[in-house]
Formats: sequence, C-alpha cells, structure tokens
Amino acid sequence: MTVNSLQNQAIFKPYVDRWSLTPDGKPIITHSSHLLPVIWREKPTMLKVALNIDEKFGNRVLRWWEGDGAAYVYQHDDDAALLERATGPGSLLTMAMDGGDDAASRIMCRTAAKLHAPRLAELPSDLVPLDRWFHELEPAALIHGGMLATCAEVAQGLLADQRDLTVLHGDIHHENILDFGPRGWLAIDPKRVHGERGFDFANIFCNPELPTVTKPGRLQRQLPIVCAEAGLEPKRLLQWIIAYAGLSATWFLDDGDTKNANSDLTVAEIALNELNA
Repeated sequence: MTVNSLQNQAIFKPYVDRWSLTPDGKPIITHSSHLLPVIWREKPTMLKVALNIDEKFGNRVLRWWEGDGAAYVYQHDDDAALLERATGPGSLLTMAMDGGDDAASRIMCRTAAKLHAPRLAELPSDLVPLDRWFHELEPAALIHGGMLATCAEVAQGLLADQRDLTVLHGDIHHENILDFGPRGWLAIDPKRVHGERGFDFANIFCNPELPTVTKPGRLQRQLPIVCAEAGLEPKRLLQWIIAYAGLSATWFLDDGDTKNANSDLTVAEIALNELNA
C-alpha cells in the first residue's frame, strides 16, 4: 500500500466507521477536498472531506438548500459531509461540446433559479459578501493593467450598486451541475457567497473547460438565452461577465495558469465589445 493510500485511508476511516459507510469506488483527490464514493443505507452517496475553509462552509450552504436544486446532505460535521451521489449518465460539458450548448445553458439557469428561490430558514452562517469575494481583483489589476484593469473598474461599479441579493452558488459551471437521474440536474460544490444573483450566471460564459467560450458568436448566442431564462438585463449580465472574467483570470494568474487566464480575458473583451456595440 502506498503512502498516499494510507493517508487517504486515514482521512476517510473515521467517517466510514461513524456513519457506517461501505466504500464503493476509488478516492477522488482535488486541491480542496478528498472524496470517496460510498454506500449508505443502500443509497449511492459521496463522502466529501473538505481541506479548506471555503469548502467547509460551502457544505453549510448545501445543507441550507435541503436538496432543492442541489445534492442532499445526509450527514455532516465541521469538516466532512455525506452527499447524495450523481449517478445519471449526462454531462453538461459533453452536451455543450456536442451541439447542445443552448440546452446546457438553460439547464444551468433553471438549476440556479431553484437555488436562488426565497427560503424561510435563517441564512447560513459566515457567508462572504460579494464585494469581499472580489478583493483580489483590484490589486491584480494594478499589477497587470490592461483588460484586467477594465474588469476591476466594471466590478467596482457593480459591487457598489448590487440588486436582487441572495445566497449564491458562487461557482456555477458545466461540471458543478450534475445528472442525478430521477432527481434531474442538481448543483454541487457551492462557495459561501452572498450578493447579486446575476453574478451566478457569468461563469456560464467563461468556463475555460468548454473550448468554445472564446469562439466568435458564442457569447452573442448564449446571452439572450440566459437573459430570458434568468430574467436578467443583457447590459447588466454583460457587466457581470466582464467582472467575473477578471476575477477568474486573477485566480488563474495567481496559480501561474496563463492559458486559462487568457481565455477569461478574451471572454471579457468579447463582452466589453458587445456592451459598447
């Protein structure tokens, strides 16, 4: 058994024992969490052990949604959650790449609408205001200038005049909304952000995993679809696309990923040209 296998076993074992879980697949290791497919009470589930604070508090947001538009949380503590597992065959990324981009965008919008719906329950604790979520953009803009500076300027205007405040998913894209079979398309992996709901639709246009995001005409085609589904003003959504693209590019630059940063900045430029048309 390798050192990594022993470490993974040590991370998962307390929860496997405590919640009477049966491993049902290989661990999935990311920079922010360790995941293990398991069976719980004859249900296919996913054990997620969070490695950073945003993932830990994101689990609280997932619980708050109570399975409405998002995966159910069956068990939890401060560091881990036992989640409903997606077992359906569909993939929004594959759909979008195989000619179903319009349909994928509509699915993401309809899922977001469920997440944004008013709820009687008290808000989750320790939500991050959207202006604080953007705190890295302005310093990066001062360093890099150019399109990033434009993104920061647009973001500043939006954040000073937010509308339709709600608990946000914070990272809606083609691989964070999964096929849960009979329960349909549901969100996973939320952040812990509170702010204008329009922000949540920007990454539909930016996700660099979708190679067509920078292709001519893609943004212009998806814009009216998303605006109609989400009830957003095109100008406002274009501004959020510019702002979010700058923030995402900042994160990629911090990671040394210039390829994906450039993809984001290209989308920002396309959105800016459309805004000024």
